[in-house]
Amino acid sequence: MIRKALVFIFIFSAVLFSQAQDVEQIFKDRIEIYFSFEAESIDQVNKLSRMISIDHVNEDMLTHAYANKKDFSHFLETGIKYTLLQHPGTLHNPRMLDKVDVKNITSWDFYPTYDAYIDMMYQFEADYPDLCDVYSIGTTNNGREILVARITDNVGQMEGDPEFLYTSSMHGDETTGYVLMLRLIDYLLTGYGDNPRITNMVDEIDIYINPLANPDGSYYGGNSSIYGAIRGNANGVDLNRNYPDPEDGPHPDGYAWQTETKHFMAFAEQHNFVMSANFHGGTEVLNYPWDTWAHLTADNVWWVTVCREYADTVHVNAPSGYMDGYNNGITNGYQWYSISGGRQDYMNYFQQTREVTLEISEVKLLPASQLPAHWNYNYRSLLNYLEQCLYGVRGRITDSATGEALEAEVYVLEHEQDSSWVYSDPAAGNYHRPIFTGFYDIRYSKSGYYSQTFDNVHVQNWETVVIDVELVDAFSDVSEYDQEAFQIYPNPVSGNYLKIKAEKEMGMISIYSLAGELSYQQEAGSRNAFVDVSMLASGTYVVKVEIDGKQLEQKLIKL
Repeated sequence: MIRKALVFIFIFSAVLFSQAQDVEQIFKDRIEIYFSFEAESIDQVNKLSRMISIDHVNEDMLTHAYANKKDFSHFLETGIKYTLLQHPGTLHNPRMLDKVDVKNITSWDFYPTYDAYIDMMYQFEADYPDLCDVYSIGTTNNGREILVARITDNVGQMEGDPEFLYTSSMHGDETTGYVLMLRLIDYLLTGYGDNPRITNMVDEIDIYINPLANPDGSYYGGNSSIYGAIRGNANGVDLNRNYPDPEDGPHPDGYAWQTETKHFMAFAEQHNFVMSANFHGGTEVLNYPWDTWAHLTADNVWWVTVCREYADTVHVNAPSGYMDGYNNGITNGYQWYSISGGRQDYMNYFQQTREVTLEISEVKLLPASQLPAHWNYNYRSLLNYLEQCLYGVRGRITDSATGEALEAEVYVLEHEQDSSWVYSDPAAGNYHRPIFTGFYDIRYSKSGYYSQTFDNVHVQNWETVVIDVELVDAFSDVSEYDQEAFQIYPNPVSGNYLKIKAEKEMGMISIYSLAGELSYQQEAGSRNAFVDVSMLASGTYVVKVEIDGKQLEQKLIKL
């Protein structure tokens, strides 16, 4: 028996040594790999997606994935046979331009070098100073800028228009959206004043466009070309698995928040985005939430309608075979395959932003000659989706006595779930609630004020209902449950995690039952904290937060 045990240990050790050698050899001159394997079931794919970065899965369970060295080492422990594939970022050498005059582009059949990209963005601002403001939301590990173009009729003011965000290429080797977003910026700016539809959009929507969310990944091979682009960032981390997740917590991928993730989270906190879209490549489909769990959103019918409009418009303007897979161009994320730590779920759950994932090209690093065609397939749909943030119920919430803007909750009774309700903007008081056609009872509330409920509000698709609300101060001592000091999102909470944010640094966070029993405690040490409430039973609790040496309280409802 001892001899057999020793033989087993020797063989097992030899296997581990062989695997270690394989990993070292495979990653000798690369930071990430692309590979395929045959999965046994979608359940197995979903489990593996917590370990490696699943790219896509076909009907026969042939699965394509990415992995860095650490993650691939874990994958090898499963014993699943795999095939190494050529990395999508090296399939061809695209046409690059290092000097671009945006006013004289005759055909958008090129990719800009990194320096040309920076110049293009700031040229938009210089050419249209009254309509366009370009700025950086942060610098990457390798010193590249994450730029955003804000387009609105008055860039010097915040007018209370709905805020909308388009962002592309957080996977650095998925670059079709990169150029399409540059072209969309140009299309909006050049069309303003001449095209009535474009003019109305720019007048009525505060539009933000980030063409390149992961410049270190896209220009991994150097600033002169996107040849050699990788999926991850400079650290080889998949940014679309690096966000806080409503089911799996702050760090579902096991990595610290990357520089790019922190910049985008801060950017989202500074704004009140009504809708957004996140561009990817590798297939052609609109992926709507949720990605992390099986149950549907409160607004699933609205999501299907909006995505259906996008895909159906594409079908009119694209050749047969483009964006017609899955459910004829659209899919629920979880029904495709589940991921954890995706930005789409983070934006929907923790930021109350309606974000969709747009996969717009079968080829990740699309040949530059095909970029104009993909623009023609998609630009009408891009405008349709952008306009959706104008529809539904909107208005302004103010203090009835002072007229000052209030940050209040807008809650559709007998409808909301999983953080689907919205809040008015604290600076302007404006709110925007996209919703499918129907009759709804809507409650407007804020701590320290009397709530108001509007019954039987009739909403129709592609139309707008305006309800301005003046809330009356209840003249009560609200310091005990002070929503000005800190805020809980979502509340009520149905997921495993919630977010607490404050204007000042928080100390100890404690959650008590109504009987006074301590249920949970953690040290925050920052102005934002993600709190695990998975162990709490359904019911009402008191959340106590230390701020400036004082202990402030709010009620929390766990569904």
